[in-house]
Amino acid sequence: MLPDIRLAIVINPDLPLGLIANTAGAIAIGLGARFPGLAARQLIDGQERAIDISSNMPVPMLQADADTIRSLLLKALPQQGERAIVPFPAFARSLHDYREYEATFPGRDLSQETIDGLGIAGPSKWVKSLTGSLKLLR
Repeated sequence: MLPDIRLAIVINPDLPLGLIANTAGAIAIGLGARFPGLAARQLIDGQERAIDISSNMPVPMLQADADTIRSLLLKALPQQGERAIVPFPAFARSLHDYREYEATFPGRDLSQETIDGLGIAGPSKWVKSLTGSLKLLR
């Protein structure tokens, strides 16, 4: 993993609270899978109880409307190298089996889809350039 890594999750604040939580959780799993070093550790308390850590770095939760999120995705995709780009397209909510999503995805055009959320991780300068003007999700 990069020594100078930053990450951010951007969510559409117009979604209902439950969908915001679901979108953020799904994106976080994708980021963690791409960069296991973000959390793949355990800590042990004074009573010898082990826990799995949630993250070893901040995870800013930012907000943007669907058009802005799609634009961010399209700007992020050309970035080469060690990076993660985890979109949550709205059409995925209507599919209840990952195999359906996987089968449907190649027929989609992300530039035409509503994107409910986006997670990115990679070089700090790149992540800041994409998300630096966004507000925190509140």
